[in-house]
Amino acid sequence: MSSVSPDAIRAETVTITGHNGDEIEAYRAIPLAPGSRGGVVWIHHMPGYDRETKEFVRRLAVDGYQAIVPNLYSREAPGADPDDAAATARAAGGVPDERLVGDVAGAADYLRGLDEANGKIGVIGHCSGGRQAFLAACSLQLDAAVDCYGAFVVEDPPEGMPPTMRPILGLAPNLSCPLLGLFGDDDRYPSPESVATLDAELTRLGKDHTFISYPNAGHSFFSVDRPAYRVEAAIDGWRRINEFFDTHLKG
Repeated sequence: MSSVSPDAIRAETVTITGHNGDEIEAYRAIPLAPGSRGGVVWIHHMPGYDRETKEFVRRLAVDGYQAIVPNLYSREAPGADPDDAAATARAAGGVPDERLVGDVAGAADYLRGLDEANGKIGVIGHCSGGRQAFLAACSLQLDAAVDCYGAFVVEDPPEGMPPTMRPILGLAPNLSCPLLGLFGDDDRYPSPESVATLDAELTRLGKDHTFISYPNAGHSFFSVDRPAYRVEAAIDGWRRINEFFDTHLKG
């Protein structure tokens, strides 16, 4: 009998139960080799439930995690092109925080119900998803959270942003798990000053967190298809994400 390659995965679109019992679309990737698996909920960025985010989910599965990204815009624009769905969701005022938490909770429950799940759940997101990863970690009982340049945790959003992107620093006392933050020194949202404010508040509260800020990197430095991509920061960032999840989700 042939063994399954360690990097063999299965990736597909599924339906999960989100906030208020709503059925929403999600994309999951799971390792095919047997083993005890931690789960990761990926929260997509404001541009939407797109190819880039699905690639990130598959990458986590290759690294040994059962991973899923819920389509946060399922209700506003089911089946729509990611750009169109994002525009529709923004026009509707964005994703309410309460609904985001409910959708992440539903995704986490889905992962906990998979064969070989070890019950440990992490969350990660970029941009608006970074803010929402922090929100989820302060609203749910999780095992690890990664905030990749999440804006509007500390600072007010600029004009034109959805009203749901309001500061949530006041939730910091409720942070339920270790937090890894990855930021760029050239970013404006969040600015280095905002990152320092969050760092100081979590330190004051005695919350387990590690923040890394990369010189010569701004917003979206993980995005290989954008001019903002910074290879050194992205490579080191992925290394830190893998080590962080290995520490808190494996076993």
